Formats: sequence, C-alpha cells, structure tokens
Amino acid sequence: MAMNRKLFTDPDFEEAVKRQYPVRVFKDDYIVNSGGSVVRFDDNIVVIQSSVSDLVYYTRQECEFFEVRKR
Repeated sequence: MAMNRKLFTDPDFEEAVKRQYPVRVFKDDYIVNSGGSVVRFDDNIVVIQSSVSDLVYYTRQECEFFEVRKR
C-alpha cells in the first residue's frame, strides 16, 4: 500500500527533487497529474516531469502536491 505525504515547505520539495519519488498533483480537488517527479520549484511554480518531453508547470498556491512512497 502506498503512503502519501503532502509537500508544504521548500525542504519537502528539495527532498522530492533529490529522491525522485512519484508525485500526485491536485487542483480544485481533482487529480491533474500522477506519477511524475518534481524537477524544480521556486516560491510560485513547481515543475513536474512525467516523461522525457513532458514538463508541466503548476502554481504552488492553486495546487496541492503529494509524494507517493511504497511501504
């Protein structure tokens, strides 16, 4: 069973970049991305990469980010 951990702070996002765990992104209570990994982030934007040519930019204020780990 998977364990979900919400990403709030910059150290949370730094760990997600370092460990490359899959991330789920929610916007308006809907999943808008699942399985990609955080490539980079700043105070406003989080960049998720799902495949070699698939980069998606999400705003930190409008979305919720969850790291998915296997137990």
